[in-house]
Amino acid sequence: MAETLTPTALTLKDIAREAGVSLATVDRVLHNRPGVRPDTVRRVKAAIERNSFQPHVAAAELARGRARRFAFVMPSGPNPFMQQIEAYLGEMSAWLAARRLGVEMVTTDVFDPSALAASLEALSGDYDGVAVVALDHPGVRAAINDLVDAGTKVVTLVSDVPSSRRHHYVGIDNIAAGRTAGALVGRLVGQRSGKVAIVAGSQGLRDHAERIFGFNQVMATEFPGLSVLPVLEGRDEDDRSEQLLGRLLGSHADIVGLYNVGAGTQGVAKALNDKALNDKALSEVGRDKQVMFVGHDVTALTRRLLLQGVMDAAISQNPGHEARAAVRVLLALARGEPILREQEKIRIDIVMRDNLP
Repeated sequence: MAETLTPTALTLKDIAREAGVSLATVDRVLHNRPGVRPDTVRRVKAAIERNSFQPHVAAAELARGRARRFAFVMPSGPNPFMQQIEAYLGEMSAWLAARRLGVEMVTTDVFDPSALAASLEALSGDYDGVAVVALDHPGVRAAINDLVDAGTKVVTLVSDVPSSRRHHYVGIDNIAAGRTAGALVGRLVGQRSGKVAIVAGSQGLRDHAERIFGFNQVMATEFPGLSVLPVLEGRDEDDRSEQLLGRLLGSHADIVGLYNVGAGTQGVAKALNDKALNDKALSEVGRDKQVMFVGHDVTALTRRLLLQGVMDAAISQNPGHEARAAVRVLLALARGEPILREQEKIRIDIVMRDNLP
């Protein structure tokens, strides 16, 4: 299913209509010509600022000849971080309109390679660019390559398929993120020995696989007293993650650390709270007995869990930066312009209760 987020490109007539003035008056204000009352100037400038209208950009895009269409292929289901990216794309509507860009959301089951490949194949010939949260699978790789061969610019978003012919990847260094998570879990656990659980969406997602790789690197080399259990795959679903982790906690009383690689955070937290530790809820026990819980992204839920002390740290990436970067990269590719790699590099931050933004 596709949802169009961008309206028709704004024009000077739209600004004039909103400000309640003539087109000639708007032109005078834009070019700082005399003969316009101060109150009218303020009204026109307010309308321009309110709509993020950029007349010179709009004129340049009009001169280029046609509008462009981009598709963002996103996971279906309630993934808070992905919903943040979609929300930021919606907030860019005026910026997009000024450049004659249309962005449409296409949701699919990214954990199912056949479904994801079919969604990509259905886009062929209809879009100038595609950004996709991708599963690293031969069928998905082939679908990406077919889009590229057909002339579509393809960017992988959050999760990469480096063996494909995609033009660019927009996202964090996931191995570094996993290593960071490993260092946090190990240091938070302290002198205790025991086991560490990992909950991922799917190891077929490149970002999850790379995070797990980085995490295991640090665990093996720096924290030999901690034993990492086999990865649970919760498909980023709350119920599934809760059930899998609940069973694991019931089987291993000596779990001292937990790394949640993707979403499903609410289910993970519920499984932790449902496990009695000294007949108390997890958030009420002493820190020397609590499972150290590290996850990803700052959302309304993870913020609450951090404040409650249920979650100890979140490795944060900026969803607004990723949304903007993906659009800017697709636009640069469509125009044949260079990509500003430093500008589009996505950083990670460590967020804990005491430095919540």
